[in-house]
Amino acid sequence: MPRSAGSRRRRRNTSRPFLGGAMAVIAAGALTVTGLVSTAQAADVNNAKNAGFESGLANWSCSAGSGATVSTPVRSGTSALKATPAGQDHAKCTQTVAVKPNSTYALSSWVQGGYAYLGVTGSGTTDVSTWTPGSTTWTKLSTSFKTGANTTSVTVYTHGWYGQSAYFADDVEVTGPDGGGGGDGPGPVIPAAPAGLAAGATTTSSVALSWNAVSGATGYKVYRDGVQATTSTGTSATVTGLSADTAYQFTVSATNAAGESVKSAAVSARTAKPGTGGPGPAVPKHAVTGYWQNFNNGAAVQKLTDVPADYDIIAVSFADATATQGAVTFKLDSAGLGGYTDAQFRADIKTKQAQGKNVIISIGGELGTVRVDNDASATAFANSVYALMQDYGFNGVDIDLENGLNATYMTKALRQLSAKAGSGLVITMAPQTIDMQSTSGEYFKTALNIKDILTVVNMQYYNSGSMLGCDGKVYSQGSVDFLTALACIQLEGGLDPSQVGIGVPASTRGAGSGYVAPSVVNAALDCLAKGTNCGSFKPSKTYPSLRGAMTWSTNWDATAGFAWSKAVGPHVRSLP
Repeated sequence: MPRSAGSRRRRRNTSRPFLGGAMAVIAAGALTVTGLVSTAQAADVNNAKNAGFESGLANWSCSAGSGATVSTPVRSGTSALKATPAGQDHAKCTQTVAVKPNSTYALSSWVQGGYAYLGVTGSGTTDVSTWTPGSTTWTKLSTSFKTGANTTSVTVYTHGWYGQSAYFADDVEVTGPDGGGGGDGPGPVIPAAPAGLAAGATTTSSVALSWNAVSGATGYKVYRDGVQATTSTGTSATVTGLSADTAYQFTVSATNAAGESVKSAAVSARTAKPGTGGPGPAVPKHAVTGYWQNFNNGAAVQKLTDVPADYDIIAVSFADATATQGAVTFKLDSAGLGGYTDAQFRADIKTKQAQGKNVIISIGGELGTVRVDNDASATAFANSVYALMQDYGFNGVDIDLENGLNATYMTKALRQLSAKAGSGLVITMAPQTIDMQSTSGEYFKTALNIKDILTVVNMQYYNSGSMLGCDGKVYSQGSVDFLTALACIQLEGGLDPSQVGIGVPASTRGAGSGYVAPSVVNAALDCLAKGTNCGSFKPSKTYPSLRGAMTWSTNWDATAGFAWSKAVGPHVRSLP
């Protein structure tokens, strides 16, 4: 959803760039070496130094300053290489490795992200390489090479490709006879104490913690009031089994084969008070969803109690990302909302719920950057959203991530949240039209993955231009056919009709393009639910249990004199 008046989204380019003949030649060269891979002997060692990038870029050199070490994603340990191609530089990182003449070495590395290459030069025989066009998970590249009669060192390299996204590399191995270079260098030393320990989301029984990565550490121990509570291989952990509304003190230490560091500086955190968040009033068979703005962008400023009774689900917009990946937080913009106090906001949530309405927290929006793409971030997301539900009394969550979504881990996050909140949890989604064109899309896959706990998908039928309908024809936004032919994709793609809603702007100022009059929304609802008032497209069957409609936003609706909700609200309730 746009946070600025009349904002226009840029559609993501989902096509893969053509890389030309050079790519084909390199790929062919890579494919010719796979037969060289051999099994390492028992006495073989890894001759690469700083193979896991735990000591930063020590022993490595990256072109044009393209390389850096990061704490996420990592395959093992606490660090990995991130190298970013730019212009004519393809982010090549190299290391000179000592080897023995007339010997065979297995070369491998784990990679993730954009196009990634692994190879060796100066072998004295045939130099080799291998590559992958990119992966969202860690993928192992493997090949092997044989050294010449006079070869005592080789150059091992990784690189990406021009114009492509950054790649990540970890756990490089040059396995074979000891070349005299000392393998991965001297043994580990006891790491330094972690810095930056901070408390994040809390629930009545847990506290989420995060800290900075420590060079050379392979793990961390987390202490609660001086007693070890849990361990972690990354830079975050959630301490569970705590008492509600209780203060605790936490510290963390770093560990590796050499031993354990001294403990970090302590941080205090208090668990949440028992709250009323979670299952609330049942969502009506046919429902209207409206987004309420926690910011002033020129639309009418509202308190929650100013939202008309025509709205059954009120999505508070938006929760914001924290320093912990996946975790979110919320703070009322009291100043921007004319002095609306936090206490009054909380009381108004209860008032709306007493009127039979569900108030949920929306995650993302046009500018939101919440990223859930691994197990830790999925858990952080679930824990932090649940903490907000307990703290404020929200009945559920809305997913409005417009900068990418990973179906695997968002599914995990929402299922974890459901396990915490129980039955009656409201889960809504607001994908863009491009996100629901195919069941192979990440948003569509997520919706299908959680179909048993999903309330409604209110796709945004605006800011999108022309799109394909379920009949394979192209339809332009701003028409009844655009609404019905695109809704048909979801209805025939696996979602229950009760999980499909039509999302539109409340006024011409609510979006950059795609506004339709309330009468057009009502015609589309009639066409889908009853088979009447259709345009040129008419679905092959009707969907009487269609959930309803959504608008951005209740504030823009108020600015236009509530013309949208006064027309669409009663019509939704009149559906069969």
